Amino acid sequence: MKPLPLTVRLAAGLAVTAVEQARKLPRQLAGLPVTVVSEALQLSMRVQQRVTELAIKGDDVLSVLRPVEPEPEWATFDEDEPGVDEPEVDQPGVDEPGVDQPWVDEPGAEVPVDDPWAEEEQALAAAPPAVLPNYDELSLAQLRARLRTLTAEDLEELLEHERTHAARPEFTGMLTRRIANLKAQ
Repeated sequence: MKPLPLTVRLAAGLAVTAVEQARKLPRQLAGLPVTVVSEALQLSMRVQQRVTELAIKGDDVLSVLRPVEPEPEWATFDEDEPGVDEPEVDQPGVDEPGVDQPWVDEPGAEVPVDDPWAEEEQALAAAPPAVLPNYDELSLAQLRARLRTLTAEDLEELLEHERTHAARPEFTGMLTRRIANLKAQ
């Protein structure tokens, strides 16, 4: 038997495909609005990304031609305000020749009297707790995973460190609850 001509076979294939697609149409119509909206949002986001990329490239090119002013005229800071002077604090030994003043960031340096910033800087520069040397870098979940291995004394040390440094409420709360649970056991 001879095969049918190509045009007849193509027409039959198209007819069968059209019937199959017509049967799928009711299911596709239900999701059509969502699909159309999704495609439109994707297209708009792609356009926004392209526009932003072009603007960045334009900024790079134009930055060579137009220098950026170092500080805008309208920008003012508290230090720039006239008439705002800090009161002088009488510190012993400041004006005495030959007396070196300790720097706050030096380990073991004394904190000058009546200098709240120095006290804060010294507290921040203090060493992390020995029980968890990387405590300050831990996330809440990472700390929670390590709590069961720590004693009540270790937890007290961490709680004191937290209160004097970052004082994050979620950390202090979790440490306080864990200490209470250990003491209740």
